[in-house]
Amino acid sequence: MLMVKERIHKDVVIIGSGMAGLTAALYAGRMNLSVLVLENAIVGGQIANATGIENYPGFMKVTGRDLIETVQSQAEHAGAVVDEFDIVEKVSLKATPKIVETAEYIYETDAVIIASGMNRRKLPLPEEMIYANKGVHYCELCDGHLYQDKVIAVMGGGNAAIDAVNFLTKYAKKLYVIHRSQLRADEVSIQRLQENPKVEIRLETEIKALHGEGKLTSLVLLDKASGVEEELPVDGLFVNIGVVPNTELFAQDLNLKDGRIPAGEDCRTAIPGVFAAGDVREKEIRQLTTAAADGTTAALLAGKYIEQVRGGNVKW
Repeated sequence: MLMVKERIHKDVVIIGSGMAGLTAALYAGRMNLSVLVLENAIVGGQIANATGIENYPGFMKVTGRDLIETVQSQAEHAGAVVDEFDIVEKVSLKATPKIVETAEYIYETDAVIIASGMNRRKLPLPEEMIYANKGVHYCELCDGHLYQDKVIAVMGGGNAAIDAVNFLTKYAKKLYVIHRSQLRADEVSIQRLQENPKVEIRLETEIKALHGEGKLTSLVLLDKASGVEEELPVDGLFVNIGVVPNTELFAQDLNLKDGRIPAGEDCRTAIPGVFAAGDVREKEIRQLTTAAADGTTAALLAGKYIEQVRGGNVKW
């Protein structure tokens, strides 16, 4: 017997609960709109795993989890509802009203704010599936505690990777940073890394293979300069080599560019009433502060759009 899903109307549906999505929820809620935030996984997205944010105005240092929990509380205090783990299955952005269907409900809405963020890129080796969660990990905050007094490697060279290294040093007895080129993190983070006696940095180095019976026990490394391969014993590998935008769901309605959604600084997409905010939006700078700015802009302009819809005078 097929389950008939309940249809619910919301003024604004926000897809994604990172900084952009929660900021949008805060502002939309304060406009006395009915606001729903849908999140496929845990609230907060990538930033929830950050252990020490030092470049967000108003905080000398704050964890991603603490920052996200504060913004979520603000949004909910303003009336927004945050629905965690209700998977968005499909959307009809060009419909009137717009449709967002989850595993449990069908939501009809006047405006949609897409703030679905990004996921970490998987390790591009065929053995990745064999060792996933058996030595190969993507969330240091979730799994770092499994490697108390163990040897850990981190693959990556950007700020997120270096943040992961600094976090994991509280557990590891030895930690390797492996990157195929040069480090791209900011100078302060790199200097802190270089001064840590637990850390050994291997640059211009690629991971060619993973070894182990039942779980990861070693990496096969290639020194690109010399062409020499070596086997490095490790207990765990944390992969941080970039991200992939979560936009596949919207490809049927929006013309994506390199996986991201074309939208200007006003966050308007090509479809009236649909906004893109945060890392999914095509733009040059992607920071916590710009995500919050996008969320603010998208919510305020969504409010104006809804007023136009109710007044029968839509401008886009």
